[in-house]
Amino acid sequence: MIPKMGTTSFRMTVVGCSGSYPGPDSPASCYLVQAEHAGRTWSLVVDLGNGALGALQRYVDPLEVDAVLLSHLHADHCVDMTSYYVLRKYHPHGTQPQIPVWGPSNTDVRLAHAYDLPINTGMREEFEFHVFDAPFVVGPFEIEPYSVDHPVEAYGMRISADTDEHGRRTLAYSGDTGVTPALLDIAHEADLFLCEASFRDGDDNPPSLHLTGAECGEAAAKSRVKRLVITHIPPWHDAQRMLTESLGTFDGPTELAVQGAVYAI
Repeated sequence: MIPKMGTTSFRMTVVGCSGSYPGPDSPASCYLVQAEHAGRTWSLVVDLGNGALGALQRYVDPLEVDAVLLSHLHADHCVDMTSYYVLRKYHPHGTQPQIPVWGPSNTDVRLAHAYDLPINTGMREEFEFHVFDAPFVVGPFEIEPYSVDHPVEAYGMRISADTDEHGRRTLAYSGDTGVTPALLDIAHEADLFLCEASFRDGDDNPPSLHLTGAECGEAAAKSRVKRLVITHIPPWHDAQRMLTESLGTFDGPTELAVQGAVYAI
């Protein structure tokens, strides 16, 4: 369990929020979750999609990241792990210590293929790979993974920490998913619900893939979240339409994720 000592802050920075591929205003999916705890800043990187590693360096030294959480293994959520591998392996200060990476089964194999590395070694000297299968703790954070509805093995998650001022706080992240009961467990009374909206309401959308803005709002309302942030909107869609859809089904505080925005949890 998380130590009883609280954190002095708990925040999430939007490093990348473009859906399916990088857009003109943002890299693909990447979120930096941080808290001060036990005399230092702890940093989690949640997803590391196309172009995200470059932007991440605006907000944290990549060598000071404590762990990486990959919701699934589509390129727009994980492909910059190949560049992160290069940074950690060939840095002028020397090969960096292993850091933990959580993700779906065979994450190590997927990333080895992505960089054309031998499967028997891959990136295992740089990263300690773990599979999402139960709640786990990284510093002040407790992470609860939930399987969601996507064409590949994929996860949403709850990231919680005890804060000095506000008690226990929770960031909920949908990952990429279609409508599923798991969303209500992920988002249940979360202080901030980061939810993807890649589809438009009224279009002939395939099942078991993504959410509309209206479906994000419905999940937020049913889960009684305190704040909803809509993310992962593909550049080919009008983000304001997604926001309008979500406002039609959820009357709480709602906004669009913007690259560089920082949210106190």
